Amino acid sequence: MSQLEPVRIPAGHGKAVRLGAGAKVKLINTYGTQVVDCWALNAYDLNEFMSMESTRATNVRLNPVLGDTFVTNQRRGIITLIEDTTPGVHDTFIAACDRYRYGLLGFEGYHRNCQDNLIEGLHELGVTLPFRIAGSWNIFMNIPVLDDRNSVDFRPTQCKPGQFVVLQAEMDCYLAFSSCPQDILPIHGEGGAPPKDCHFQVI
Repeated sequence: MSQLEPVRIPAGHGKAVRLGAGAKVKLINTYGTQVVDCWALNAYDLNEFMSMESTRATNVRLNPVLGDTFVTNQRRGIITLIEDTTPGVHDTFIAACDRYRYGLLGFEGYHRNCQDNLIEGLHELGVTLPFRIAGSWNIFMNIPVLDDRNSVDFRPTQCKPGQFVVLQAEMDCYLAFSSCPQDILPIHGEGGAPPKDCHFQVI
């Protein structure tokens, strides 16, 4: 894969990439208003992976800011947010959607979902994940804490077309992305807008 060639993350699907320590990847919200779930895993030990709980405890904030490093379930840095052209709203709370989530939302039958997209993206690289990771970093996702300080809401992302974040690997890792297929809740627009393609580029 050329470092200059953007990789398409098809709407509602997953892609992954292996990064060496120090490598950078640019994640582009190509058409705007799209949430992208993100996971990072130690390339040599899949049992070590990016943890939202550990990251919130380390950075002592709900939304990451420029320069924040995400840490693993072993409290080691794995990726750092080094550039952000968006409004800076990226959720660390909501679990990645799965097939059961859509059933609870009233959808009958199989619905594409971020958990399966994680497996799809890694499978293309020949990597089999022996377990499921619910906690994803939901890049571009707008989940505000409401005035009662106890409730959250699902609101449309504030991202415009072409806005992006740049992530730097702090260790050799797999980085997986899901162009979230959620089309019931209003995270991609009022009324449950369909997902869109996004792109990433190793730079």
